Amino acid sequence: MAAEITVLDRLLEIGELFQKDMARAFEGTPLTPARTRLLWELQHGGPSTQHALAERLEVSPRNITGLVDALEAGGYVTRSPHPSDRRATIVALAASARDMMREMQREHAELTEELLGVVEPADRAALERGVDAIAARLRELVAAEEARRAEHTEVGA
Repeated sequence: MAAEITVLDRLLEIGELFQKDMARAFEGTPLTPARTRLLWELQHGGPSTQHALAERLEVSPRNITGLVDALEAGGYVTRSPHPSDRRATIVALAASARDMMREMQREHAELTEELLGVVEPADRAALERGVDAIAARLRELVAAEEARRAEHTEVGA
């Protein structure tokens, strides 16, 4: 007898489908999900220091340096000196990347409309509340697990 498909099964499937779609969209480019996430952050938050980007993306300073190095080499971002902190560098979208990110934002809006278009209008608010609640709870569970592992690591050290 086949196991019943659960909401979690569907959420995992959706995650996989988004990953496949992103891989297809960036095939043949140097963009990875992590690099794209950094570009998305710059698109929405504007130019930023590498330190601030690392904090917002929850990655190490070393990791952000690698991401920015690769994006700069590909012509997606520029670095410039911070106006008041000579130790800091400002990272900004390059002109061509700004155009690409505007197009990505437009495609994002279209996909949102396409996906929500299959949900009855009367059900959309409940769907959004449900997805928000699931995401919030999953963030809590992940944070608790990370804290538990960090505590376990400290005790074992």
